[in-house]
Amino acid sequence: MTRMTPFSNPLLLGFDSMEKTLERIAKSGDSYPPYNIERIRNTDGRGERLRITLAVAGFSEQDLEVTTEENQLVVRGRQNDETEREFLHRGIASRQFQRVFVLADGMRVLGAELKNGLLSVDLDRPEPERLVRKINISVKE
Repeated sequence: MTRMTPFSNPLLLGFDSMEKTLERIAKSGDSYPPYNIERIRNTDGRGERLRITLAVAGFSEQDLEVTTEENQLVVRGRQNDETEREFLHRGIASRQFQRVFVLADGMRVLGAELKNGLLSVDLDRPEPERLVRKINISVKE
């Protein structure tokens, strides 16, 4: 039996990868670290910026890595567990994480900043060009 999905519509051509991406997102259930996504309007009124802010208290700049891989923004955190420390109680875990955000076509990462335990990653989505292209029709006899 064939599975019907919203992307099975014959009018939606070339969206196979988007369907796989949505399935992968639905399967990832880890909520650590918590994050915010905010929209920042450009002063000129054209386009917009996005800022992703992750709560990464206890992580230093050397413990964090921000990369883009294909159409994904990947934020990784790895803390080195110091063996010379002796804890009487350990309530703050040194935990590794990987948080993946899927980026739309044209999204650009502008930069990242770590301040007061918050990692902010700024993204830009430039206004796309509105292109109309006429396709010539050839006649075959």
